[in-house]
Amino acid sequence: MNKVLLGFSLSLILATQVSCAWADGVSLRPETRQFIDRMVSKHHFNRNELIALLGQAQTRQDIITAMTKPAEAKPWFQYRPIFINDARIQGGVEFWNKHEALLTRAQATYGVPPEIITAIIGVETRYGKNTGTFRVLDALYTLGFDYPPRSPFFLGELEEYLLLTREEKMDPALLKGSYAGAMGQPQFISSSYRKYAVDFDDDGARDLWQSLPDIIGSVANYFKAFGWQSGQPVMARAQVRGEEFKNFLGGVAPNATLASLKEKSVTAAENIAPDQQAVLLEYQGESNPEYWLGLQNFYVITSYNRSPLYAMAVYQLAQEIRTLRDTPRVKEK
Repeated sequence: MNKVLLGFSLSLILATQVSCAWADGVSLRPETRQFIDRMVSKHHFNRNELIALLGQAQTRQDIITAMTKPAEAKPWFQYRPIFINDARIQGGVEFWNKHEALLTRAQATYGVPPEIITAIIGVETRYGKNTGTFRVLDALYTLGFDYPPRSPFFLGELEEYLLLTREEKMDPALLKGSYAGAMGQPQFISSSYRKYAVDFDDDGARDLWQSLPDIIGSVANYFKAFGWQSGQPVMARAQVRGEEFKNFLGGVAPNATLASLKEKSVTAAENIAPDQQAVLLEYQGESNPEYWLGLQNFYVITSYNRSPLYAMAVYQLAQEIRTLRDTPRVKEK
């Protein structure tokens, strides 16, 4: 991150020099020039600098291929081992132990428990070990202009990215992230970075690559902003009978009280208040389906990724991390 910041001024100088030399001759598709026109008129960007920047953005087929084959397309029994394994569980315990003071401060400030913050970072980047190798510029350019199913969304993220890098004084040509343009250890997309990242170490910058205070504080702030309920459960196993319960399957938003679900032969395996709102979820096991109830905090996790598989992975990894960390070690004789 420091190299990115240090290179910002030089990059702007080079971009300006290049644009002055050949900006009028750059071959850009009409829709790219329309995007530049909008950024200039709406946000007062320098036209020549944008022409130089977007003129060297690359369309990458491997990014489009990755978008069409997400892990979330797998059934639960194949998806789960990707994230719930010894390496991520032990890594989570180590991360929590190393950053306990920061995680405790984040919980006191935002109400989100350490194991949830830790699990998010573990699922997203294996505790910072893999923050992505794609240039964010290339990812957003490719998906914005060459991936029609989600073009409007990613063009919006490209707009947010350019605003973010201008505000944070980062070089838009150098930052790297996922194939979808997510950044840093918590993998925030550009709009989330702008809205929810926090300067938790008070150094005047929001650094989601190297500043652990900013990383931890930003994840906690994100969840608080989306309605995390401090001290409340996330999920509970469901017991189902008959066939009528199938009418309640679908979606991730809580859509019925536990009391009303009980009338349809759906009960929670844990003692949860009957007025709690929940959504009934089905996860495909190797032989039989599992049924769970997702509560408000489950729904908050889906704000990070709409897949119920993802939210379950975060929840179960968090539980495994806490369990291992709380298990007393047997002393060697």
